[in-house]
Amino acid sequence: MPWTLQLRWSPWGRLGVKALLTAGMFVAILWNLRFFNPSKDSGEDSKHREPLVILVWEWPSKQVPNISRDVCHELYSITGCKLTTERQLLQQANVVVFPHSRLQPGRDQLPKERLPGQNWVWVSLESPSNTRALAAWNQTFNWVMTYRQDSDIFIPYGKLVPNRSATVNIPAKTNLVSWVISNYQRTQKRAEVYKNLSRYLHVNIYGKANNKPLCKDCLLPTISKSKFYLAFENSIHRDYITEKLWRNSLLAGTVPVVLGPPRANYEQFVPADSFIHVNDFGSLEELATYLKTMNSSRYQQFFAWQKRFSVKLYTDWRERICAICTAYPHLSRGRLYPDLQSWFNS
Repeated sequence: MPWTLQLRWSPWGRLGVKALLTAGMFVAILWNLRFFNPSKDSGEDSKHREPLVILVWEWPSKQVPNISRDVCHELYSITGCKLTTERQLLQQANVVVFPHSRLQPGRDQLPKERLPGQNWVWVSLESPSNTRALAAWNQTFNWVMTYRQDSDIFIPYGKLVPNRSATVNIPAKTNLVSWVISNYQRTQKRAEVYKNLSRYLHVNIYGKANNKPLCKDCLLPTISKSKFYLAFENSIHRDYITEKLWRNSLLAGTVPVVLGPPRANYEQFVPADSFIHVNDFGSLEELATYLKTMNSSRYQQFFAWQKRFSVKLYTDWRERICAICTAYPHLSRGRLYPDLQSWFNS
């Protein structure tokens, strides 16, 4: 009995136990709040809120646009991304972009060293056949940004985007085939194919190579008058499908006759019934006959894609560079391309 009374009035009795339990629950709540709701002023969160700084070592095109504002957000709704060409910001740059067209032989014009955590990007829209001196850049770049689908940052010349219009627009036609060519070289495959194809049908040729240059606003209206367009690439490589397909053919409202990678590769980008591949025929004479004898019903079927899609062109380097910010969280870290030339030629 004395012992029971002593327990009842002890500081560790019933009232004391309740107080301890209450205090313990309060401490647990505070602890969980600390772990799962860290302060907004923590260093990690502040770092996350800082914009990703993309330093373009030299702008890919001759004319450098104004990128002093938040262009990624204003133009493309990409937040947390700052573009700059100011080399004095190298220390703050998360990513440094090096267009191959601006790289000079040797490393004298590059930063002396790569900062810890900083990633360098090699950029090119040219094909391997038109890209020189790649061996000099082994063990230099962390990421590649090209038209190749297996690039770290994929930048195609164009793509089809969903379109709910469900309408088909075929411009009026006044001639059969056209081709715009500025750099004609007899050794190229496209020159050989054109020469043999022209034996069987007439091709309307425009561009500097034929002393018929087209102004920027004249290009699409002129091409649109042709039923078919020779979308011949200057060299044949995987995924190398340029504005010759996207702008000069599909956007212009004509049917592309393509010369480039295999048909299966084109079908990764556009529907199989939206183009004609040179390799679909046993001879160029067969191709010419097919084009000349096609009836109206069959011709219209090539435009069925317009019911579901529209063409989006990528022509602004600001949009391409801003794409790095979207891809950044998913890119691998701490890797260098050991043999850039071997990768690009694969």
